[in-house]
Amino acid sequence: MTDNLIPLAMGIIVLVASLISLKFGLSVAIIEIILGSLAGTLGMHTQDWMVYLASFGGITLTYLAGTEIDIELMREKFKESFLIGFCSFLLPFVAVAGYTYYFAHWSAQASLLAGTALSTTSLAVVYSVLVETGLARTKIGKLLMSSTFITDMGTALALSIIFIKPTAFTVVFIIVSIVVIIIATKFSHLVFDNARFKNKVVEPEIKYVFFLLLVFMYFANLGEGHAVLPAFVLGLLMSPHFKETVETKSVRNKLRTVAYAIITPTFFIVGGLSISFPLIFSALGLFIVLFLIKIASKFAGVFFLARKFIPQGAMYTTLLMSTGLTFGTIASVFGLTSGIIDRVQYSLLVGVVVASAVIPTFIAQKWFAPVHSEDVVELNGYGTEKAGK
Repeated sequence: MTDNLIPLAMGIIVLVASLISLKFGLSVAIIEIILGSLAGTLGMHTQDWMVYLASFGGITLTYLAGTEIDIELMREKFKESFLIGFCSFLLPFVAVAGYTYYFAHWSAQASLLAGTALSTTSLAVVYSVLVETGLARTKIGKLLMSSTFITDMGTALALSIIFIKPTAFTVVFIIVSIVVIIIATKFSHLVFDNARFKNKVVEPEIKYVFFLLLVFMYFANLGEGHAVLPAFVLGLLMSPHFKETVETKSVRNKLRTVAYAIITPTFFIVGGLSISFPLIFSALGLFIVLFLIKIASKFAGVFFLARKFIPQGAMYTTLLMSTGLTFGTIASVFGLTSGIIDRVQYSLLVGVVVASAVIPTFIAQKWFAPVHSEDVVELNGYGTEKAGK
């Protein structure tokens, strides 16, 4: 495929992926990865602009994931969410890393990367399913969201700490990240609450967010680190700016629109271009084993705690906590571009990530969706259970 044709092919893939997603009700990210992999087999290759835009897309997704977390919800159900979320991260991380190192004979770094990629829970999948099914304001929904945050925080910490290559610039990156987060947390209201900035065609709020993320990316590259963790924390601490008023919700919707139009699709398509179905089929046995290890270890880490805290939705919680997508893909792409894993390992990991986003979600919705009742719906998102007694 010629270089001039690639941008047009990108536009076609983005549009077709959206139409397929709407038609079949699947996550558009899954479709973009699959179509990207098919395009790769037909000769489409990455260009420099695509690689950088994809990197920015991954950081933007991480930031958006952080903005979805409800801080008050976390405080209310910290014990339950921490136990479920931590075990949801730790058991798959140890199980996958251990198997790939001792039995599949991957390198130590590749095994740790595999454990990181397959330890995730997809906040995007969980959030969209809860909203679409009306469970977001129930006990199950609130606990699921907060537990997912803990799991993804563990993944973000692992990706940032284990694979960092300390240099003098690493210290600069850490200091700059902390300073940016503190300043943004304290003074972002001057941007988001400024009447002169609201509902303007130039969208200064969105450009402000993009500027902060680009600062993270620049100093992360300088310090040979990764901007996932600071972007996630920034999104978490700035989440009130996107939830307090109609105007701030409007900003978040616009930010999603801009990001999902081309920035995040580029991330998933570029990730898909590096997948090789022949390579997956050449190691199909390992692919199946890794998928089963992820599901089994998620079950061991989540089900018994979920049965204790939310017995009416233990299996549903376990299945949704078994999903993976955004962070798993981010970790896999990072591993490939950093030379930690090769294309075979990358294809296996992303293949398992995509399968875990589809299969557990389908089973959960088909056979284990909780029945709505007055006893599980909560008032105002944080209040006591609605009296149905």
